[in-house]
Amino acid sequence: MQSPSSFSEASRPFLTWQRIIDWAQEHYRCRTFSKDERIPARPGLLYLVQRGAIRMVGTAQVSATASQLTSRRINRTPEEAFLGFVGAGQPFEIVAQSPFTLQSYAHVDQTAVLWMYWHDLDNWPHFRREVMDAFRYQHQRKLLWLSALGQRRTIDRLLGFLTLLIEEYGEPAMSETDPDVIRGYCLPFPLTHAQIGSAIGSTRVTVTRLMGKLRQRGLILTQGDNLICLPAESISRVG
Repeated sequence: MQSPSSFSEASRPFLTWQRIIDWAQEHYRCRTFSKDERIPARPGLLYLVQRGAIRMVGTAQVSATASQLTSRRINRTPEEAFLGFVGAGQPFEIVAQSPFTLQSYAHVDQTAVLWMYWHDLDNWPHFRREVMDAFRYQHQRKLLWLSALGQRRTIDRLLGFLTLLIEEYGEPAMSETDPDVIRGYCLPFPLTHAQIGSAIGSTRVTVTRLMGKLRQRGLILTQGDNLICLPAESISRVG
């Protein structure tokens, strides 16, 4: 399976990428973050994940509940919704659109991010084209994401969500009995049931129960530190 990060590393001239990293370091435009540390991103800037993974979340100040119409709970803390990952070698940006708020967090330790203004890309026209291609790819994947989340049954939304994530970021998991056989593809980083629930419009308890059903049916596997895997035959290669 070919993830966007491996694709970008294979197709992008190494010297170009290295020049951008050197430029970011010279201009103090790079920083390394600890796991779950918030990235202080702001609208109008382009961000590039050099190493690790970024977790995108969104909050909204809108609600259709009756309690939202009363002054007693008007200031309650909105819930965060998990919106996906940005892997190494991929760009992201934060869009300001009231009443919605986007934020980004380092999903794994030692996640490195560099940033620049869009006009800085004038120095690297080839890299600018790659950035735009990456954003188009992300847009296409979000359309598939919306299709998966449009399923009526929660278990179908769950399986569709996991399938899309592992198609994009999954790494081969070898069979314990035969190291030459690929058992399946696993997410390379953990994802909690609460985060999954926020992404598919469900609860942690429901996700835990449905994950058990999917395991019983052989539709998902687990490996190592509870990393989520899908059988090899159920995954389409992305590349």
